[in-house]
Amino acid sequence: MIDESEIQLDYVRASGPGGQNVNKVSTSVQLRFNVQNSPSLEPEVKQRLLKLAGSRITLEGVLIIEAKRYRTQEQNRVDALARLNTLIQKAMETPKTRRPTRPTLASKTERLQTKQRRSQVKHLRRSLPED
Repeated sequence: MIDESEIQLDYVRASGPGGQNVNKVSTSVQLRFNVQNSPSLEPEVKQRLLKLAGSRITLEGVLIIEAKRYRTQEQNRVDALARLNTLIQKAMETPKTRRPTRPTLASKTERLQTKQRRSQVKHLRRSLPED
């Protein structure tokens, strides 16, 4: 699906649990994937992926996924790749086209009855004119 050369993995120090090991070992993974210049994705999939990723996309169109859930570098790497994979799978699904429907007769009458009831309540709240 996606070539390994398109994905860049950087290892940085993570915050959180791990004791003194946190200060020594770079277990957090930053995955970078250039969505804009990816030859393996179709243009429609790219557009949907950019929309799905939201704030994880840079101005240059690079998707950044940070994985620091686990204490080991390998688990975080697998987690980051899995998250990228699920995002791409979601982007590959074509959204269903919406077919506009007409309101039913029952919904029309219910709407009008609600309007009449509301109008009646407001009418009863009015004060009578003083002569």
